[in-house]
Amino acid sequence: MTATDEFAGIRYVVDDVAAAVDFYTGYLGFTLLTHPAPAFADVVRGPLRLLLSGPASSGARATPDDAAAPGRNRAHLVVDDLDHEIERLRGAGLAFRTDVVAGPGGRQILLTDPSGNLVELFEPAAR
Repeated sequence: MTATDEFAGIRYVVDDVAAAVDFYTGYLGFTLLTHPAPAFADVVRGPLRLLLSGPASSGARATPDDAAAPGRNRAHLVVDDLDHEIERLRGAGLAFRTDVVAGPGGRQILLTDPSGNLVELFEPAAR
């Protein structure tokens, strides 16, 4: 098992590694960790490490053909002000996949990265 003080990692299979790096670092506050171009890069935000695997990476090649499309899983990013983030990202030309959904735990909205992988922006309910 991984030590608890290391990053938690999620692998996203992407069509274009450079576009994915630009998306996550330019819009969502991630920092580039490594980028052995063009097959792979990883970006971090807090304890989350996203492994961005392009078509030539071993991670993408290991994906079975019947599971190659983006799934229903998603990275979950907590934000302080969801309305501000929506306005900022729409202003940058990004489109959302859903409208805002509110529940007892907070509010959320989904957008996609350049390859169609889902990202959830979540604002917790006031306590």
